[in-house]
Amino acid sequence: MFDVTIIGAGPAGISSALYAKRAGLKVLVLYYGESQLEKAHKIDNYYGFADGITGKDLYAAGISQARNLEIEVKEEEVVDIQPSTEKSFCITTSSAEYETTSIIIATGNKKLKPKINGLEEFESKGISYCAVCDGFFYRKKDVAVIGSKRYAFTEALHLAPIASSVTILTDGESADELEALKSESGALGEKITIDTRKIASITGAEKVEGVSFEQGDGIKANGIFIAVGEAGGADFARKLGLEMEKESIKTNEKMETNAKGIFAAGNVSGGLLQVCKAVYEGGVAGLSAVSYVRSVK
Repeated sequence: MFDVTIIGAGPAGISSALYAKRAGLKVLVLYYGESQLEKAHKIDNYYGFADGITGKDLYAAGISQARNLEIEVKEEEVVDIQPSTEKSFCITTSSAEYETTSIIIATGNKKLKPKINGLEEFESKGISYCAVCDGFFYRKKDVAVIGSKRYAFTEALHLAPIASSVTILTDGESADELEALKSESGALGEKITIDTRKIASITGAEKVEGVSFEQGDGIKANGIFIAVGEAGGADFARKLGLEMEKESIKTNEKMETNAKGIFAAGNVSGGLLQVCKAVYEGGVAGLSAVSYVRSVK
């Protein structure tokens, strides 16, 4: 059981971990995939680096600093977060489950919306970004999930016992990972179909009715769930019912969300998308998590 689990190992995530650990909490940091910071060729507007520093080096230095403080830092993809009790959460990753009293979301703002004709037109008309939130509305109906990674399969698994049929559409991407996951998933996996054809458009009149492929044919679908790449902060926010401002998680000055025990910091909270802001918010979130954990124990 961890006191605080931080999702994301960038400036906001590591800063929050350092403050929480130094306050005596049991801290876990989970991260996966390439950070936006790592893509920065050079950062020369951050305090303390006279000659600048690459984003990749700054990112690696932060993780090393956390590990030197004996913070558990694990490279695992988070695929689901659910309340466990009134005072704890269960975080499911690609390889394990973790119980935690509090959560800090510091994933950055991953905007992974596929460029598919009809997607924006049918948003709120059969397009969803959260199977947990909206799966209920598609009982005994045909649905599709767009994505090619573990996150897409997790969404499909949630829909499998609810919908009449579930098809994962990889939009031309390889299905090797999905096929392996399907073979490991028993009866529920058998209910999921995987289609690798390239999508031409989402079709329908007033609501989503299906998907057409570049080859000219298509499939029927009453609902389409978007799960491209790995889950990001906005995806977790939707699952947990957090208040949003467009694609950013809404927080107060203590980096608290509207859900007790859940905090957000860095790019995922919007505003100035800079390292200095992420470090500050991470520190605030870490200290706020400390106060919260102490208040419920």
